Amino acid sequence: MKSTGMAAVKFHQDIFQDRSDTNMPGFTHESLKKYEPPEWAKGLKNVPNYVVELAIHNTPIHKWNLSDVPNGFSVGIKRDDMTGGNLSGNKVRKLEFLLAAAIEQNCDTVFTLGSTYSNHCRSTAISARQLGLECYLFMRQREQGTDIGCLGNLLFNRLMGSHMILTEYLPYDVAIYPKMEQLKEKLEKEKGSKIYVIPAGGSSFTGMFAYLQCFAELVDQKVLEHYTDIVVTVGSGGTASGLAIGNYLTGSKLKVHAVNIRNNAENLHSHIQEDLDHAGLDNVKASDIIDIMEGHKGEGYGLSTPEELEQVIQVACETGITLDPVYTLKSVRGMLAEMRNNPSRFKGKKVLYIHTGGMFGLFEGRMNTVLESNKVTNRVRYWANGEECPEF
Repeated sequence: MKSTGMAAVKFHQDIFQDRSDTNMPGFTHESLKKYEPPEWAKGLKNVPNYVVELAIHNTPIHKWNLSDVPNGFSVGIKRDDMTGGNLSGNKVRKLEFLLAAAIEQNCDTVFTLGSTYSNHCRSTAISARQLGLECYLFMRQREQGTDIGCLGNLLFNRLMGSHMILTEYLPYDVAIYPKMEQLKEKLEKEKGSKIYVIPAGGSSFTGMFAYLQCFAELVDQKVLEHYTDIVVTVGSGGTASGLAIGNYLTGSKLKVHAVNIRNNAENLHSHIQEDLDHAGLDNVKASDIIDIMEGHKGEGYGLSTPEELEQVIQVACETGITLDPVYTLKSVRGMLAEMRNNPSRFKGKKVLYIHTGGMFGLFEGRMNTVLESNKVTNRVRYWANGEECPEF
C-alpha cells in the first residue's frame, strides 16, 4: 500500500438512508480503498478487504546517535512518530484498517478504550471525526471525578467533541466492558446507532495488518540488509504482532524484540498466537517469532520516576528525538539495559528502534518540575538594548 502523503479525508454530504440523525456529518463508502496485501502475505486467511487513508507512510529511517549505547551496538530509528501531525504514532496505522472495517459494516459510531493519557484514544477521536463518525472514549483514571483538564491528548479529545466516559482504574473487563455493552444497547435502541468497538490500543487481528503492512515498508527501505534486530515498545500487543508475523513471513531474517511496558509475556504471546491462528498460521508458535523483554515497566504503567523524566531531557538534548514517559522512554531504557546486561539475546549488533510516537504525553504537565529544575534547559536570558552581552 502506497501513500503520497497525508490524505485529506473529506466529510461527505451523503448519509446512509437508515440514519435518522440528519445533523450528523455524513460519510459513504467512497473513503474505502481496496487493500492489497504484500505478495508474501497473500496466502493468509481473513485478510481485511479495505483501508482508509489517514497516515503518512514510508516514515524515515536514520542513525540514532544515542550517547550511551553499550557493547559495540549501533542503533537506527524508524520515525513512526512522524505518521502525521496530530495523528502521529503507531495508532493511526491501525486505525486505517479498523475504521475501514467500521465503514464497511455501515457503522456510524465507534467505541474505544484506554486511560486518560491514551494516545490511542486521541488518534481515534481525530480519525473518527475526519471520517464523519461519532466517537465515545471509555477511559480509566486513578482519581475519581471529571476534573481531567485539557492538556496533552485530552486537548484533542475535547477539540474533536468526543464523548469521554471516565471509570475506575480497574481491569477493563471490570471497569469498562460492562459499561460499553450497556451504552451500546442504549444508543442502538434510542438513536438507531450502529456501533463498531475498537479494542484497547487498536490491537485486534484487523489492526495487526497495519504493522504487517509496515513490515513491507521496512523491506522496501532495505532494513533486512542493514539491520539484525528490531526493537519496539509493546503495550497491548498489536504493533509487535504485525512486525513479528511480517518478519516470519519474509524468512525471519531479523530478530524482533518487544519491550514490555504494561502487560505480561504470557498474555502478549497469547494475543500474538490468536493472530497467528486467525491468519491460518496455527503451526507457528508466537514465542518462536518474538522476544518479549520483561522487567522494564519501572513503577508501573503510566507512572514515571524523576530519573526517567531526566532521561527524556537527555535524549532530546543529545539527539533531537522526543520520547514520551509512558511508552517509548521505558522501551529505550529497556533496550539499552538489555544491550548492557544481556547482549547475547540480540541476533547481531545493528538494531533498529521503531519509534511509535506518544509526543502529546509530554504536554500533560509531568515534565514541568524536572524542566524547571534542570540546568541544561534553563538557558533563558533577557538581553535589553544597551546592556553588556550576557554570560552563556
